[in-house]
Amino acid sequence: MPFLGEYFHNLDQKGRAAIPAKFREKISGGAIITRGLDHCLFVLPKDEWEKLAQKIIAMPLAKSDSRAFARLMLAQASEVEFDNQGRILIPEPLRRYAGLSKKIVVIGVYNRLEIWDENEWTKYKKKTESASEEIAEKLEGLGI
Repeated sequence: MPFLGEYFHNLDQKGRAAIPAKFREKISGGAIITRGLDHCLFVLPKDEWEKLAQKIIAMPLAKSDSRAFARLMLAQASEVEFDNQGRILIPEPLRRYAGLSKKIVVIGVYNRLEIWDENEWTKYKKKTESASEEIAEKLEGLGI
């Protein structure tokens, strides 16, 4: 079952974030949190993480972009553990990278979750929604 939807939550003083129950069920076998793209965080079930990690480490080591991307995605990755209230502790370096404040958004993006600062998510959404026709045109070759 894919991760779908958008959920607004608060980050507590200790950096813990509630993960919606329907998402927790899908990652009960464990998950990894890491830097995402566009200044959000990715949370991937362990099987999806393994697929991504294998692709990353298969990239050519001699290419500086490959090394940079591997460092971005792998260096600060951390296992996710749920407390009794369904919250995860987001490591401080990841909170800082994503600019997380009190209000956050957890979104389902099919095979992963993304955690955004609410203000950043709102800005990102407005920007992409206003350019949706242009984006769709650029992706025409994908058969969508």
